[in-house]
Amino acid sequence: MDDSKRSAAANMASPSYRLAAMDQDFLLGDSMRGMRFMLEYAKAEEHLRTWGVRSTVVVFGSARVREDGPGRHPYWYREARSFGAIASQRGGALAVTSGTRDNVIATGGGPGIMEAANRGAFDVGAPSIGFNITLPHEQEPNAYSTPDLTFRFHYFAMRKMHLAMRANALVVFPGGFGTLDELFELLTLRQTGKAPPLPIVLFDKAYWQSVVKFDALLEHGMVSEKDRELVNFADTAEDVWTTLIENGLVIQTLERSTEQDF
Repeated sequence: MDDSKRSAAANMASPSYRLAAMDQDFLLGDSMRGMRFMLEYAKAEEHLRTWGVRSTVVVFGSARVREDGPGRHPYWYREARSFGAIASQRGGALAVTSGTRDNVIATGGGPGIMEAANRGAFDVGAPSIGFNITLPHEQEPNAYSTPDLTFRFHYFAMRKMHLAMRANALVVFPGGFGTLDELFELLTLRQTGKAPPLPIVLFDKAYWQSVVKFDALLEHGMVSEKDRELVNFADTAEDVWTTLIENGLVIQTLERSTEQDF
């Protein structure tokens, strides 16, 4: 009989022996998809709570818009930047009341309109949020969102949830498929009562009326008059702010739950 002691090296090298929290093969496997989804919620939530972000003003718009781009691109960029500053100065992002901030600018974190809105907040010394998404052609965060509030998501659904759950208002600048997707996500949440009342303003009425025939939806009986009234238009940053206030933007709320049932 061989009395030599068997080595445990093979056992210790086995994937099954790895600590679960350190095992990427396990964590990135199909069975842990729900856990990864939960982690994407919890990580951003922890940072937002640390910064006292109670409510946001969400700004959507195309990543393709450039400050020195063609056509109306410079105007859209300039007004998005101006709005980011206006909302941050007047909405409560600069003021910490009982450890909370309200109406903090939140964008998808990328270039174009997103950069412009984050840049406007940066211009006035206010924090702002960038909810980035991992894409096949990697999106880099713009330089103007607050580093501690610059996030990256794998799941579009969780990114959308974070964009929606603290929103006090939605402002949508010209954009393409992604912007339309995000706009109609929020419109549907409002229509179905899954999101609390919040004003929705589309910037550049001529652009949006050429892209989406909202009145045609009403004419064909696809939406109600109440649904159609969810959409407002504005053509300057100042007009956006005025329209938000006229349609019920909450400047300061003493109690606001972030536990919406999305």
